Amino acid sequence: MPPFTVLHVCMGNICRSPMAERLLVLAVRERLARRSVEPARADGLLFSHSAGTGGWHAGDEMNPPAARQIISRGGDVAGFTARKLRSDQIDAADLVLTATEDQHEYVLALRPDAAGRTFVLGEFGRLLGLVDAAALPPAGSSPEEVYARGVALVAAAHAARQGAAPLPGDDLDDPWGRGDQCFSRVADEIEETVQPLAAVLLP
Repeated sequence: MPPFTVLHVCMGNICRSPMAERLLVLAVRERLARRSVEPARADGLLFSHSAGTGGWHAGDEMNPPAARQIISRGGDVAGFTARKLRSDQIDAADLVLTATEDQHEYVLALRPDAAGRTFVLGEFGRLLGLVDAAALPPAGSSPEEVYARGVALVAAAHAARQGAAPLPGDDLDDPWGRGDQCFSRVADEIEETVQPLAAVLLP
């Protein structure tokens, strides 16, 4: 039940998945502001969190260049702590977005029954364009309305992929150890999916 829960997964949970986690929250807050709804209400509508397939960085803060990207775009990095992915996090998620196909396979190895709600991030962005938003439950800004619309959107995206595997171009490059320019490009690619997702949830 509400809030609509999105789990972002990458390798170490200090670069790509934290950026996706916080940039989705930012996108939802911006949608609410356009509706003259208090942005703080985003917490009751959407739970965006993240984890890594490996636990090497568990307990660490976000990688500084990743944090810089979030802050520069108007987001918040407060309170973030890296953690290793657990099966119960997958079970509780309405949508799982992985940085790469390898991580997609890792999630499904843990929880095969999550196949219908697990996507590579770029893949989900592509599929959003194939979904008929008019066929989704009516839009609204209550937790129940956003949840119903989100769950229906995930089901529609799964139907739209028709069993096809993700494409190589759906993967996000790993920016760890690289410069701010690489982090900026990866953050741009993340926004290409999370902003349309927020727009469908809160049109």
